[in-house]
Formats: sequence, C-alpha cells, structure tokens
Amino acid sequence: MILAGKTAVVTGGGSGIGAAVARALAREGAAVLVCGRRIAPLQWVRDEIVREGGTAIALAADLTQEADLNRVVRETDRQWGRLDVLVNNAGILGVRAPIAEYPLKVWDDVLDVNLRTVFRVTKALLPLMTRGGSIINVSSGVGRAGRAGWGAYAVSKFGVEGLSQVLADELRERGIRVNTLNPGGTRTAMRATAYPDEDPTTLPTADAIAPVFVFLASEEAKGVTGRAIDAREWLVGGREGLLKRHRRPAL
Repeated sequence: MILAGKTAVVTGGGSGIGAAVARALAREGAAVLVCGRRIAPLQWVRDEIVREGGTAIALAADLTQEADLNRVVRETDRQWGRLDVLVNNAGILGVRAPIAEYPLKVWDDVLDVNLRTVFRVTKALLPLMTRGGSIINVSSGVGRAGRAGWGAYAVSKFGVEGLSQVLADELRERGIRVNTLNPGGTRTAMRATAYPDEDPTTLPTADAIAPVFVFLASEEAKGVTGRAIDAREWLVGGREGLLKRHRRPAL
C-alpha cells in the first residue's frame, strides 16, 4: 500500500469525487478524515472505509465558518499530530448565467466556498503538514479556459489555479507539493446539474479517476508540483504518461 502510515484530510468527502477519493486513499493505507456539511453521508463513507479494513473519521463542518474549521484542525492534530495529504475538493456550482445577469449573493457564496475556503483550510492546516506532503486542489476545465455562462464557478477555479501556483512556489523548500487536478466530465450530481441533458453513462465514474489522486498523494509523484493536471491524462497515459509530462526536479 503506497500510502501506508500517511494521514489525509478530504473536504467535500460525503459524496461524488470526495467520497471516491477518501475511499481510494484509505485502500492504499492512509488514515482519512472526511469532512463536509452533512454528517449522514460522511458517516456512510467512513463506515464503508472501516468495513474494508481502513481508518477514517467523519466530521461535519461548514468550512466557511471559523469555528468549524478550527474543529477540523484540532481533530486532525488530536488524532495524528500531523498531516501528509490535503485534498481541497469541497465546492458548489452556483448558477449557470451570463455575468450581466449573475446574482450578487450567489457570486459571493461561490467565491467564498470554492476559493476563500481553499485558502483558509490550507492556511489553517499548513502547520501540521509534513515534509513530503501533498496538497491537491480540485479545479476545472473552465478554471483554465473561461467559458460563457460559467460565471462565479469559473472565476473561483481560476483563483484556485493561481493560489496553487503561489503555494507551490512558497512551499517548495518545505518539500510540500501543491497541484491542481481537473477531473473533467465525471459522473457526479454536480455534473448532472450543470448538464441536465447529458447521458451520465458516457462519463467516467468518480471511482475511475480517484487513482490519480492517490498517485499525487504518494511519494511516486515526487517532483510533480505547481502543475495543472487533467484526470484524462491518467486515464489515457497512466503513471508514466503523467510523470513524463509533469515531473520537475525533485524536491
């Protein structure tokens, strides 16, 4: 198991990509704290991991709230005293609308959850991050090339890309890797909301793309930092293809 002895926090871990990533990390030996706003789905993910012989903690938390974020930090410190892997996956879609018609309240909410919270969670947990640690920030194709109608969601993901580049440069000397991962079209509830007429069976499942998160979390990805990665690269070229394209000088 390539993550044996590692610890991980996965935000938005109760469903979709977050749940799949939490399960995949645990299968490779990581102890995982899954957090999100609703406790029931988090407990379901935790119980599934435990049934498979893994270690997991479920913690309900609204990460836009200081008190809840502090609870996540305290529980991570209490359980393990350190953190090896952080997956910033929590996010909301907002509405699909032109900028000229975009509701201001929705705009603020999307930027708060999708960008400000990534900054706040990362900043709060950085003191626990170990050398060799990995931060994986979930991005989007519309966060790399803007597209009409994607409004605050696209802007928030552009912000995540920029934040991740700054962090990667700042944390290089500490041996902490920071990358963004664009899942691409994936069979999730958020995707179905964004594309209600799309046939979900034409898309890869969240479980199908979870292995690329495991790879980025592991020592096998040493030297991969500050990169904007697409899950499709993994599905097509696997480990070797991704390393060939993204590996930089070792940390």
